[in-house]
Amino acid sequence: MASKMQLPTKRLMIDKANGQIIAMIAGATVVVMFSLVASRALLSQRSYQSRVITDKEKAVRQLKSNVDAVSNLVNSYNQFVSQPANVIGGNPAGTGERDGDNARIILDALPSQYDFPALATSLEKLLTSPNYTINSISGTDDEINQQKQVETPEPQPVEIPFEIGVTSTYGAAQSLVQTLQNSIRPFHINKLVFDGSDSQMDVTITAKSYYQPEKALTIRTKDVK
Repeated sequence: MASKMQLPTKRLMIDKANGQIIAMIAGATVVVMFSLVASRALLSQRSYQSRVITDKEKAVRQLKSNVDAVSNLVNSYNQFVSQPANVIGGNPAGTGERDGDNARIILDALPSQYDFPALATSLEKLLTSPNYTINSISGTDDEINQQKQVETPEPQPVEIPFEIGVTSTYGAAQSLVQTLQNSIRPFHINKLVFDGSDSQMDVTITAKSYYQPEKALTIRTKDVK
């Protein structure tokens, strides 16, 4: 009788031991899986932080380079505008036709905006002479469309087409091209038409000038992934 009661007891002990082993295995499995997930998360976080640090260091180096460039640019600008004579041989402090500091001359020669009315005024000033009678100055005021252009890292000169018509003598008409060439503003003549006599010559010039969009300083943010 005692032996029959012993058998179930042993089985219970075995079942209990098996349950404990299964529980231990399950617990160990949970711990291992948690460790693997945690390790992967930590490695991913470490990789992310490494990329953040790398980009921050790169940004700091770029900022230091920009600060140095600003200092050099200021020095170069001051030297450029403080010359005793400007780039066209005029007086930087004067008010004559060839006077003015170098910065103003460069800006007048190649403006930073599409401004056809200003170009028309410059042409009118060039042609204000007893030798010429201005008949027309025409072109397209495309300023609004030009403002919509996408900014580029290195802006290139943009054409401003125009047409002028003047009346003069044949001799004065021959010097008209030279008058345009002597301007500080660049002009490219596409077509030149003469019509009339030696004493009254109608001249039509189809040409273009330029402007160069200013290089904008843009500060951007970057998402590190």
